[in-house]
Amino acid sequence: MKLILRADVDNLGALGDIVTVKPGYGRNYLIPQGLAMPASDANLKVFELERRKLQAKMDSAKAEAQDIATKAAGADIIIEVRVGENNRLYGSVTANDIATAIAKAAGIEDEKIDRRKLLLDEAIRALGFYEIPFRPYPGVEETVTVKVIRHGGTVEEVEELEAQRRAEEAGETLAAAGEEEAVAEEATAEGEEAPAEAAAPEAAAPEAAEESDENA
Repeated sequence: MKLILRADVDNLGALGDIVTVKPGYGRNYLIPQGLAMPASDANLKVFELERRKLQAKMDSAKAEAQDIATKAAGADIIIEVRVGENNRLYGSVTANDIATAIAKAAGIEDEKIDRRKLLLDEAIRALGFYEIPFRPYPGVEETVTVKVIRHGGTVEEVEELEAQRRAEEAGETLAAAGEEEAVAEEATAEGEEAPAEAAAPEAAAPEAAEESDENA
């Protein structure tokens, strides 16, 4: 179905765009949320009459979202968790946990932090520092840093763990590079030996010819 967007919509279009979407998405989400209206001649005229009002409303919402995102990005977000052996978490840290921590650290009302706008690939299951994209509104994105520490522990402890982790990763990278270099050198050596072996029968051929002449 074709719709006129009444606001910017992520991965779809901007205010005033005429877009084609699946009927279910349009009828069950975009239209009820006031984000779009059916694309008809009559609705196009209505939209043009209210465009300025919609633009002003959208600009206000975007400015508020940017303010929230900026505060979240600048906040010191610390989440304390209980851990077991090898610092493995009991359970995990979810987007909902992070949203609550952001609101508390940044002094923002809980309902203004939508956990669905935190682009967390999967729940956090280990201590560490995590950079998570936060996109509260189309065109607004900031990165929030979440520090997951042991209950009763300190940020410094996690900094040491992070340093160890980086050192281990660097060592693994160097080891992998060394193995690749060794394989490449071995392949080169084998390539150089092959022509030499092939030349040996050719060198023997003249000797055989000389022996044949002498016997004659």
